[in-house]
Amino acid sequence: MAKKKTITYKCSQCGYTQPKWLGRCPECGAWNSLEECVVDPNISSLVNPGNIAQKVKPVPLDSIESMADDRWSTGIGEFDRVLGGKGATIRSAVLLGGEPGIGKSTLLLQTASKFAMQHPDSVLYVSGEESAGQIKARSDRLGLDVKGIQIMSAMRLEDVMEALNELSPKLVIIDSIQTCYSVEGGIIPGTVSQLKYCCNELTCWVKEHDSVLIMTCHVTKDGAIAGPKALEHLVDTVISFERNNDELRFLRAHKNRFGSVDELGIFEMTEKGLVAVEDPSAMFITRRDGEMPAGVAVAAVFEGTRVFLVEIQALTVPAKSSVTRVFSDKIDSARVSRVAAVLEKRTGLRFSDQDIYINVAGGVRLTESAIDTALAASLYSARTNVAVSAKTVLIGELSLAGEIRPVGRIKARAKTAASLGYDCVVAPEKEEGVKVVKDIKNLVKEIFG
Repeated sequence: MAKKKTITYKCSQCGYTQPKWLGRCPECGAWNSLEECVVDPNISSLVNPGNIAQKVKPVPLDSIESMADDRWSTGIGEFDRVLGGKGATIRSAVLLGGEPGIGKSTLLLQTASKFAMQHPDSVLYVSGEESAGQIKARSDRLGLDVKGIQIMSAMRLEDVMEALNELSPKLVIIDSIQTCYSVEGGIIPGTVSQLKYCCNELTCWVKEHDSVLIMTCHVTKDGAIAGPKALEHLVDTVISFERNNDELRFLRAHKNRFGSVDELGIFEMTEKGLVAVEDPSAMFITRRDGEMPAGVAVAAVFEGTRVFLVEIQALTVPAKSSVTRVFSDKIDSARVSRVAAVLEKRTGLRFSDQDIYINVAGGVRLTESAIDTALAASLYSARTNVAVSAKTVLIGELSLAGEIRPVGRIKARAKTAASLGYDCVVAPEKEEGVKVVKDIKNLVKEIFG
């Protein structure tokens, strides 16, 4: 239950407070400067000493000046891309989730180093998982310049808030929020109430200062942010850090109040830390010396503002029981089942007695509808054991009626495919260098003869 509120009067010039209104401030002598405020115990004393909040009144929206979308670059292009294009928005809170050991601390230490070069003495790195010596050892191993970074190995929120008020850093890194606790929220770190309390206190602080807050958090075995998703509504941006193998890392936004959630940041883990992959257009394509095997097709997909050529691999085998199964973790299994059903209905090729396995080369997850045509071609190829031409790229969405529907930005997709040496682009719209197909039967005839 909310606690009782009381009224006080605060000087807008010097901050002096007293219980009754006066025409002149006794502290600084300013006239008519005392404004009515609320003493609200629900307001954090860590962020607002005295629990004093000014009374808020509605104002006409057309009288408000539009707030500029001011951003600070992190110094890492792929990170900036996922955050919204030009970096992190000032007075925003970012939640970075990923499984243990994936490289969250490495990414943020590199970010802190780059940011400190642009803004000296403006970074506070708070670690509740490692000692200052361990972090310094990592920075030495990565060859990072750590001048201008203040390090703090602490778990208690009150200590962190005191450091924030004293230093007023422009970039605050909390690694990780699950280790943070406050005496106000209990003594056990990592509980849902502790996570919410600590995250809310830190977010409130950053909203009142020209700063950017980045908090890391672990994920559960199912890949969800631990705590069960209790923090996502408290922050402005939620980013997941994923891996497909021992080298590649993917950075993807699931929520972003200040930018798109379609961008994909790609990094490669090396001995010197995470290195951004600047031109990943063809990195998901398998280069082969011989002929193309059956069950493989290439799709052109958009991730934010970039085009990727992605290889979709399919395998069909007779079902070992009366119930058929679809094994696909990089493409939604429901989409695979739907495309297989359309193929069976419109071309007469039977999939209802087959187990279907789908893989995406490079391990990137695909959600765009433009992959339907390539998925259908890979399934047809796997079932008939007839390979798709090695220089063919397929673009288009497949409807339940067997029609191949247009998707956005076909011209840019076709241009990227041509620049990478693919001379046959199949799509439902006429563009330069594009073969037009309108339905699944025409597609089969065009690709497989």
